[in-house]
Amino acid sequence: QVQLRESGPGLVKPSQTLSLICTVSGGSITADYYYWNWIRRSPGKGLEWLGSIKNSGNAYYSPSLRGRISISRDTDKNHITLHLSSVTPEDTAVYYCAARRNTVWEYWGQGTQVTVSS
Repeated sequence: QVQLRESGPGLVKPSQTLSLICTVSGGSITADYYYWNWIRRSPGKGLEWLGSIKNSGNAYYSPSLRGRISISRDTDKNHITLHLSSVTPEDTAVYYCAARRNTVWEYWGQGTQVTVSS
């Protein structure tokens, strides 16, 4: 059973960098055909796809966040990392890690609340 767990600070100050880790257990982040995604849900915006990293290590980002976002992976620790720089209160959201295989969203983490506030 693959499980995803997001972790990171719940409070970030404006202009700082938000960093979250998605730890994957029960499966490998290098498994074929999988994309490992970061998604967020904020009040009034619904679900927003932020970016993903493929099993090969190639990363893809939402155009709206390009320049602020970076997704990387650690194959030894089997986790995915999100960095989002220059955050503002509009980045306040519940952040989710999710695994997609082809067109099927197979696994989701429980989400972690991040609040951007001074």
